[in-house]
Amino acid sequence: MTPRTAASPQAAGTKLRLFVVLPAPFVAGAALLWWMVLPGNPFESAPVVGTCLSWLVLIAAVGFLRQVPRRRVGAVVVAGTVLLGLVAVGAPPRTSNDSARYAWDGIVQKAGISPYSYVPIDETLSSLRPGWLFAPGASGPDGRPVCARGLFGTDSVAAFGYPSGNPLCTAINRPHVPTIYPPTAELYFVGVRAAVPDTVGYLPFQLGGLLISVAVTLMLLRVLARRGLPLELAAVWGWSPLVLLEAVNNAHVDVLGGALILAAGMLLAGGRPLRSGAAFGAAVATKLIPVIAAPALLFRRPVRFIAAAAGTFVLLYVPYLAVAGAGVLGFLPGYLKEEGYSQSGGIRFGLAQLVSAGPWPPVLSAAALAIVALGVLRRTRAENVWDQQTVMIGLTLLVVSPTYPWYALMLLPFIVLSRRWEYTAVILALDVIYMVPKVEPYSGPINQGALLAAAAALAAGAWLRRRAGLRLAAASALRTEAMSCSPEQP
Repeated sequence: MTPRTAASPQAAGTKLRLFVVLPAPFVAGAALLWWMVLPGNPFESAPVVGTCLSWLVLIAAVGFLRQVPRRRVGAVVVAGTVLLGLVAVGAPPRTSNDSARYAWDGIVQKAGISPYSYVPIDETLSSLRPGWLFAPGASGPDGRPVCARGLFGTDSVAAFGYPSGNPLCTAINRPHVPTIYPPTAELYFVGVRAAVPDTVGYLPFQLGGLLISVAVTLMLLRVLARRGLPLELAAVWGWSPLVLLEAVNNAHVDVLGGALILAAGMLLAGGRPLRSGAAFGAAVATKLIPVIAAPALLFRRPVRFIAAAAGTFVLLYVPYLAVAGAGVLGFLPGYLKEEGYSQSGGIRFGLAQLVSAGPWPPVLSAAALAIVALGVLRRTRAENVWDQQTVMIGLTLLVVSPTYPWYALMLLPFIVLSRRWEYTAVILALDVIYMVPKVEPYSGPINQGALLAAAAALAAGAWLRRRAGLRLAAASALRTEAMSCSPEQP
């Protein structure tokens, strides 16, 4: 029997796994994704139901990936990320129209105008308005502006143009306020829109989100390979419903911030604090919220890191400050007030609301996060940076409880690298808060129940992890003692 003949059964088994077994959960995931983003889907809860089912399918898919030879896993994971991403870009944004604002900011900058200078309803820039973002509105019986259903493929916002007061319809949310996005995001917006005509709709940012998602997948594969961990874990990022819905279909810029935080961690672990700081400064200048990752990034030459981060942040702001001055703050102060970060109410600081009321939930939440940050700052080393980053970002999202699941795009890469799978409960809780239809008086208890379930999952994970660590330490101590008691050999 020749070696070629002997190897054929193994080769046949590999082909069976690659071309028959693995595609089953993959195709199921693709079908669920299309059902989630399908335009005009009458089932209002499709996104949250599809998300929960997709996580279950993803577990099966990762299990099947374990059967793929290690030398091929990376290529399969990347190919799957691309193919599923192409499904996600096949429909307009399903649950968010934030990318409409991205497009408008990019179009305005292409014309040489600061995105902080004018609000979208300002008719000074009416000549720049593309038909897929703006359309004339109508007046309702009560005199308020109204818009036709399905006008833009996403939610439409009715407003009055300024200064004429004529009814106006737009796909941009909060069209009466200036942009909120910092300079890294704005540079990304103009970079994407510079490559296409203004008449092109949502697709450019969806493709941009897909490219960044693939880049993060490659970064994860690199770290996993260096640490000798299973490469198929990268699929938990690239094939996840969080990435496909929020980073690709909805095209949230948060994926860029998450990629920069991951790059900062990789550079710092590799002994490059200046480059790491620059990447982190750019991440904070993308959405500001990445600043919560700082405590886990100060374990190596913190002065250099902080100086590089602060310098990069300031340099990115300089061109916009020169044009708009204090206007670069945009809608940020109003946004923080509107979203309830300065007070309790809604689901913000949801866990603290279970034990306090009035002005206390924000105070208790801040105190809890300060303790977490100090603990992370004290414990982080190069060998556990991914674990500590997961703890810092995950607990912050749980305690603050923002209503937007795409904030978790900066958490998931670290869940993959740390393998602290219990933190996916935080992602699911944010999905429930955002996607479950609001029906009073049930919404509040449902949202707080989701947060409590996530907190319980994290507590259970910590307990199991500590228990496993104690068992390992005890077994190691017993082996050491046994070796010390054994008679010496001549």
